[in-house]
Amino acid sequence: MSSPATEAEAPAGTRTARFRIEAMDCPTEEALLRGKLGGMAGVAGLQFNLMQRILTVHHTLDSEQPLMAAIASVGMQAETLAAEGGMSPSSAQAAPAPATPWWPLALGGVAALGAELAEWFSVATPWLPAALALAAIAVAGLGTYRKGWIALRNRNLNINALMSIAVTGALLIGHWPEAAMVMVLFALAERIEAASLDRARNAIRGLMAMAPEQATVLQPDGAWLAVPAGSVPPGAVARLRPGERVALDGRVLRGHSALDQAPITGESVPVDKQAGDLLFAGSINQTGELEYEVTAPASDSTLARIIHAVEAAQASRAPTQRFVDRFARVYTPTIFVIALLVAVLPPLLTGGAWLDWIYKALVLLVIACPCALVISTPVTIVSALAAAARHGILIKGGVYLEQGKSLRWLALDKTGTITHGRPQQIDYALLPGAPARARAIAASLAARSDHPVSGAVAAAARRDGVETLEVQHFEALPGRGVAGEVDGHSYWLGNHRLIHEMGLCSEALEARLEAIERQGRTVVLLAGGEKRAGGPGVHALFSVADTVKQTSRDAVAELHALGVGTMMLSGDNPHTAQAIAAEVGIDEARGNQLPQDKAEAVAALTAQVSQGPKTKGEKHGRVGMVGDGINDAPALARADIGFAMGVAGTDTAIETADVALMDDDLRKIPAFIRLSRRTGTVLTQNIALALGIKAVFLALTVAGLGTMWMAVFADMGASLLVVFNGLRLAGRLR
Repeated sequence: MSSPATEAEAPAGTRTARFRIEAMDCPTEEALLRGKLGGMAGVAGLQFNLMQRILTVHHTLDSEQPLMAAIASVGMQAETLAAEGGMSPSSAQAAPAPATPWWPLALGGVAALGAELAEWFSVATPWLPAALALAAIAVAGLGTYRKGWIALRNRNLNINALMSIAVTGALLIGHWPEAAMVMVLFALAERIEAASLDRARNAIRGLMAMAPEQATVLQPDGAWLAVPAGSVPPGAVARLRPGERVALDGRVLRGHSALDQAPITGESVPVDKQAGDLLFAGSINQTGELEYEVTAPASDSTLARIIHAVEAAQASRAPTQRFVDRFARVYTPTIFVIALLVAVLPPLLTGGAWLDWIYKALVLLVIACPCALVISTPVTIVSALAAAARHGILIKGGVYLEQGKSLRWLALDKTGTITHGRPQQIDYALLPGAPARARAIAASLAARSDHPVSGAVAAAARRDGVETLEVQHFEALPGRGVAGEVDGHSYWLGNHRLIHEMGLCSEALEARLEAIERQGRTVVLLAGGEKRAGGPGVHALFSVADTVKQTSRDAVAELHALGVGTMMLSGDNPHTAQAIAAEVGIDEARGNQLPQDKAEAVAALTAQVSQGPKTKGEKHGRVGMVGDGINDAPALARADIGFAMGVAGTDTAIETADVALMDDDLRKIPAFIRLSRRTGTVLTQNIALALGIKAVFLALTVAGLGTMWMAVFADMGASLLVVFNGLRLAGRLR
């Protein structure tokens, strides 16, 4: 029988239930819940988010009560969350479970220490060490015994079950003080580990706390009133004073101010805002007062979508994590079998002392738990995802975070990625025989297009007072331009490629276009329409130029320093593409690229990288593509990693990109690569630490030098080491 599905999307015909389970801290609880719920009739899929303690169940049951009862049967309590749309910031910040008091653990520690001292000094009362040990276990270890019994009852050999067996065995063979100290140390280590994991969770909670819970909203009677942000509908008018955080996404109506958008876009410099500009929830107002129209509810703000994307990335398992999970499923049963053999075979085959070998087997049981190994990957991945999100880099899953270190080539769109994306019309020329209204016709077609180059033509016409005409049957021609009818005549406004395909290029026109394009300018041509001698032809040329961002030059230099090759793919003519590429320092440039051409270029790069020489330890390189997330969709989909640029407030790009850069700063890609490489290093370190420490203590135990309290230090100490090592990634990207 196959295991339940764990895909992100619910299987067809199922319902989705989401629960917050405060006791679900690590893979120990996940395995217990998976074993309990996975075999239930009507359960089609399970998804675990240990960092946020969220369990998602896809099921066909009539109600959620059987699921909650099953969760309760393994000693955990579930709180129902909204099934759709991910966890909202408000639900994410639900009150944590009451803090567990420390005094029982402290009392147990004192009793265990007393048992050790009584044993050490051989007190006159022989039953005193045993009494103190039992008291210590009763005070500090009953919770472990209860969870261990639940695990055994459900045929699950988790750390609580193994520890319960080991401590009970130590008591039965007379190791009273050691059994007590092991239980107290284990309980203490669990408390410290839980606190450490909360630091990783707080990295995400920090994102959730960026947007204030209240907004000052204009009322029908003209008064301003502070109301819960979650109750404010789109269209409402809100006020923002200096020093306040933006509560909801909106568009400025009145006022002028500078806002710190670093929480959303990672920009280090405040951004000036005035009427018509967008505001993002979580930004900090610095100077003036603003009034703005709310454009999205709190649950659908840019910040909420970022949080939802990070949560989805947490829930998905990275390649290293999937490997570790598979390894752990084999590791624990194997060590358990070895422990049984150690307890039985030496006494039977060599006449060894039964109590000595049973003790060694009990030590092995403590070492058998793979907690440190399994928890090392999610803590590391979540810390890196949170650090990236705080710097305006939204990574959609651990798989892309891990692949980033292998990036060898990066293909880049030009407009809006390398350049500012705000081209300006430099010049225009009417050709002999052009209609008097040629510029008006071109401006009318350009005004209907959303392409930046067309926008430059339309803006220049508006600036010069050129009238616009009615356009009928308008049509966008991807990678070429636009077409439409004016006064019953068909016109085309497009690039050199369009005119060439229409067969309207002459030698004289080609020479003229080449001269303009060699200057790094893009030429837009108006063709068709009213008849000229010899048939329809080209009526006007519009010369448009875009400017390169300084950040693009810096980013390309950083990419080259990291060993990543660069290729620019542009719909502009080859001369313009080459001129821009030379100015920025890009390795290779291709012009006249249609969407499918860009996808084919990325596919060719992928084949080239997969067949090329490999660096030491590298299985294969990766190819990335940077674009706007929509027009470059085929190439973004074909690349191993698709980067969407400048997508703050754009839900489509956030949902479709593998990595979304919340502003238009290309330097975030080298930062992403560096973060990926550091993450890979930390993952390797954590796996080596977890396995190496266990291997050392396994050898010590077999050699007769290992003790139970040393095994506890080996297990829980390794867990703490990998957690703290992973948390290092939650800091700065550089």
